[in-house]
Amino acid sequence: MLLKIPLRRNQAPADPAISLLNPVLMNAQLNTQNLTLNSPILDESKIRNSAMTVIETEARAISALQKRVNGSFLHACQLMFQCHGRVVVIGIGKSGHIARKIAATLASTGTPAFFVHPAEASHGDLGMITQKDVVLSLSNSGETDELLTILPLIKRQNVPLIAMTGNEFSSLAKLADVHLDVSVSEEACPLGLAPTASTTAALVMGDALAIALLEARGFTSEDFARSHPAGTLGRRLLVRISDIMHSGKQIPVVDQHDSLTAALVEMTRTGLGMTAVTDDQGHLLGVFTDGDLRRAVDDNDIDLRDTRVGKVMTSNPKTITADKLAAEAAQVMEAFKIHALLVVDDENHVVGALNIHDLLRARVV
Repeated sequence: MLLKIPLRRNQAPADPAISLLNPVLMNAQLNTQNLTLNSPILDESKIRNSAMTVIETEARAISALQKRVNGSFLHACQLMFQCHGRVVVIGIGKSGHIARKIAATLASTGTPAFFVHPAEASHGDLGMITQKDVVLSLSNSGETDELLTILPLIKRQNVPLIAMTGNEFSSLAKLADVHLDVSVSEEACPLGLAPTASTTAALVMGDALAIALLEARGFTSEDFARSHPAGTLGRRLLVRISDIMHSGKQIPVVDQHDSLTAALVEMTRTGLGMTAVTDDQGHLLGVFTDGDLRRAVDDNDIDLRDTRVGKVMTSNPKTITADKLAAEAAQVMEAFKIHALLVVDDENHVVGALNIHDLLRARVV
């Protein structure tokens, strides 16, 4: 025998607490609260004052760091500069986020570095740290349990330890070979709870370390580009004329004694909107462009069938060498309002050609 229990449709739950778990009802209640016209968050002057207070508080925290570029800072730079392995940056919570950024900045500016999560280090990742490395540990309190757990093991390996804390008397600071003081007098958070000024101070100190090391290593813009090959800056600093120019049979070239008709055929064949004009030894004499053609058509004294291209070409054209950066070609084109360039060698022989479309395809401009 089956027992049928009738169900009442559209019946609201008896317990009002259960209804609060309905996402639709919860969002409706939240939206209603946010639309309260008397909410101070809608006061423009209070918003502005709040933002200015945060900025001023964090600016003071950064300014206080200037006096802390001392012997400890120099010692930390020395340890990191002489490191034959990598700088291992560790931290947890908000300090962990800052530690990740510092590791990324160091790595992209010539100091090999990576981030290790201290909790994961306790479960195997500690093996990533070798005796050739230097450890940079971040903790505002200097008493973070996850860090203190792994520090004895790091010290046992005789790995240099740099601590960045807001408490020079903390356990982390005392265990470190070098302590960098990033303490702040107050947080920007009005509750004094959320890490704000303290994380900013730690971030700036990390940037100071990275840039000091960058300059000590003689790190150049080309070195930076090698770490950022996919970015716009990397392309502008790495792509050279030889990488994108047309070469061999793709170069439009005619002799100075050739006819305008021959020049037009050559321009059409390569599609670059111009052709190089050379002498009998292959030295560049000039260039014939679409603009030169228009001017020749408008000149009644010029017979397009009989005139030699050498008489209507533009002499001494702008050129560039194959070893130059593609970005330099873009600068030349922009400065002289031209759309194509011939590439020459030291003896003024034409070895390549390119136009603005080649630069666009290479994403240099």
